[in-house]
Amino acid sequence: MTLVPMQDVLAFIDAHRQRFVDELAEWTRIPAISSDPAHAGDMVKNAEHLIGLVKKLGATKTELWPTPGHPAVFAEWMDAPGKPTLLIYGHHDVQPIDPLNEWISPPFEPAVRDGRMWGRGVVDDKGQVLIHVKAIESFIATHKKLPINVKLIVEGEEEIGSANLDELMRQKKKELAADFVCVSDTAMFGRGIPSLCVGLRGLMYIEVHVEGPAQDLHSGSFGGGIMNPVNALAKMIARLHDDEGKITVPGFYDKVVALTEPERAEIKSLPFDEEEWRKSTGAPAVFGEKGYSTLERVWTRPTLDCNGFSGGFSGEGSKTIIPARAMAKISCRLVPHQEPEEIADLVTRYFEKIAPPGVKVRIVRLHGGRPYLAPTDHPVFEVAKRAFSKAFGKPTVFIREGGSIPFVRTIADVTGKPCLLMGFGQPDENAHAPNEWIDLENFHLGIKSAAHLYDELARL
Repeated sequence: MTLVPMQDVLAFIDAHRQRFVDELAEWTRIPAISSDPAHAGDMVKNAEHLIGLVKKLGATKTELWPTPGHPAVFAEWMDAPGKPTLLIYGHHDVQPIDPLNEWISPPFEPAVRDGRMWGRGVVDDKGQVLIHVKAIESFIATHKKLPINVKLIVEGEEEIGSANLDELMRQKKKELAADFVCVSDTAMFGRGIPSLCVGLRGLMYIEVHVEGPAQDLHSGSFGGGIMNPVNALAKMIARLHDDEGKITVPGFYDKVVALTEPERAEIKSLPFDEEEWRKSTGAPAVFGEKGYSTLERVWTRPTLDCNGFSGGFSGEGSKTIIPARAMAKISCRLVPHQEPEEIADLVTRYFEKIAPPGVKVRIVRLHGGRPYLAPTDHPVFEVAKRAFSKAFGKPTVFIREGGSIPFVRTIADVTGKPCLLMGFGQPDENAHAPNEWIDLENFHLGIKSAAHLYDELARL
């Protein structure tokens, strides 16, 4: 495709900038919280809304793919014989909104302030899905077809671990066949810095239940005579790390791949302001495993965290009891070549070993995902760097992401194809917290980046 038609595509993106923002706001109003059964109907409505958008763009196929959980959306444009096929992945479900009282504006009534749109799902991941939909529209509107073949799969369960995605991919392997995969569900390194994510951490998530007496007991009559499950669990959690931040679970680090010196040098070369990063968190100081920089710890080292703790009485006033039970939610972020099931086994055995006498331990496994590291020597990464740089006018950098997208490792293993992690969010966008936002300039330039990507792949 020549420069002149690309000028037409880019001019269309500029001319319809406000409409694209309005359509993002409309989609954001659907409360597609996949973890809440009360929103099951909204999940279907949410998927159908996306189906309605892509049907207008001349897709050769549009389908709603049911799963035992929430539905996925599939669409394809296969009008470019002899050209590569790109599979684009995203998700249409969103995180819960708690705590609601911390939102400046209602989470499902998107508001625009200071060049940003605020609302649940605007960046994770509805905005980033819509970036590709609008890039596709811009080609269709100006040239009637795309320069490459494109397939789009948008699942509805990413925020709850993509439990049904593996089976769906096995069932739909033929439909999902492609030359390359693009995932837009990550953040850029910073404002105005086009960034290709080349690594994701995996995830292991469990609940630890500690049980003591058959029911809550009077702390005066029984205190000092039996083990308190809350005390026991707190003590167990305290033994998960040493004073220098190292995880104490035996065997936890056995399969961790060490960073090479060139990799450490590349991370060090990035314009990272640790103090500004710390301020953005609101924490009084940075902390983590000794011997690694903050970026190295967040991107390339495994973690073990207590995500929640419950047990006993926590209402107003006082109630003197020995609780009958306590529970903690525990997650691990994993790096190559750690496997979620193996890590779950190690952590389970450790909790059972360090439990004090007088309580019973029960582990409930929730969900997990495998880590991913991209083959950056593949030529498609240079193609993507060019596309990103054309839109933003700056060199594209390679980064990693501390979060997890289970689909990426799944699709890489199933297809054997490289995955481009081309995200358009910002590191402080509050994706899983109150006041989620998307930078509207990034949204606009993201659409141009996607358009350039399709054009560059056509040349490849």
